[in-house]
Amino acid sequence: MALSLDPEIAQALAPMAGAMADTTPPAVGDIAARRAMWEPIIGAAGTAQPIPDDVKTSEHHTTADDGARITMRWYTKDGAAPGPAVLFLHGGGYIFGHIDLFDGPVSRYVSASGVPMLSVEYRRAPEHPFPAPLEDAYSALRWLHAHAAELGVDRDRIGVMGDSAGGGMAAGLTILARERGGPKIARQILIMPMLDDRTTTPDSHIAPYLLWSYDDSLTAWPALLGEAAGGPGVPATAAPARLEDATGLPPAYIEVGQLDVFRDEDAAYATKLSRAGVPVEFHLHPGAPHEFDSIAFTSDVARRAVTDRIRVLKSI
Repeated sequence: MALSLDPEIAQALAPMAGAMADTTPPAVGDIAARRAMWEPIIGAAGTAQPIPDDVKTSEHHTTADDGARITMRWYTKDGAAPGPAVLFLHGGGYIFGHIDLFDGPVSRYVSASGVPMLSVEYRRAPEHPFPAPLEDAYSALRWLHAHAAELGVDRDRIGVMGDSAGGGMAAGLTILARERGGPKIARQILIMPMLDDRTTTPDSHIAPYLLWSYDDSLTAWPALLGEAAGGPGVPATAAPARLEDATGLPPAYIEVGQLDVFRDEDAAYATKLSRAGVPVEFHLHPGAPHEFDSIAFTSDVARRAVTDRIRVLKSI
C-alpha cells in the first residue's frame, strides 16, 4: 500500500493545489520568489482560525552582541498564574516570515495552555546568515531569564519552542545554551524541525506530497550557511543533526508528518537524544505533510497534534 495524504488533509489542500497547479515553483536560490509566495500563505493560515480575545501582547526589545536591536512580543493570558514561559521561534526556512504572521498560532497556544510566550523577530538569511539568527534567539533567551521575576516567570521553567526552521533554531539554542553554561532551558518543543543541511536526496515516496520541497531546502541552507552548507565544517548549533553528544540537553517533544522532507532527520534526532539519556516524546503523523496543522486545522490529526502540544506546554 503506497503512502498517501490523510483524507481530511487532502480535502483541505485541494483548493491550494488547484490554485498552484499552473504556477512554476521558484528556482533553486530564488529567495525573493519564495518570500512573495509563502508569506501571504502563512499570514492567511494564521488568521483562518479565530484570534483569542483573552491574550494580551506587549512589545519589548533587547540588543544582540553585535549591536543589533531585536524586537520581541510577549503574549500573556488574562488571569494566568505565575509559572512557566516559552521562547517561541517562528518558521520560514530561515529566509522568510515575521512575528506578525504568527500572532494567531502563538495567541492560540497561550490561550489554550495559559503559558505565556515570547516571540522573537530574529534576523533572516541571507541578509543575516548564521550565526546572527541564533544569536538573536540567545539574546532573547537571556532577556527572558533576566526579566523573569517582573514577568511572573519561574526561571527554572522556561522552555523553547519552534516550528520548521524555528524548531531547528530551538534545538540549536539548547545546544548553544549548554555550550555557554546557560541560561537554563527546561524543555524543547520541536514541531517538524529543520535540522540537517545534508538532506538533499529526494525520497520518491513522499515527493508528490511535499509542501516544503527539496529545492526549498537547497535554497534555504546555503542562504543560512553559505558555501559551508552540506560540507564537513557545519556546527551543530547551525544544523542540530550534526550533534555528536546530546548529553545534558533538555527533555524534548518532537513531531513531524510522514510526508515531510524533515521526517528522517527528525526521527534520527529523537533517537540520538534518546540514546544520550534525554527524555523524548516523538510523534510521526501518517498522511501528514509539512505544516499540515495550519492548513488542515480541522482535521483529526491536526487536532490531536495541537492537543499534544498544549499538554506539553502545560507540563513545563
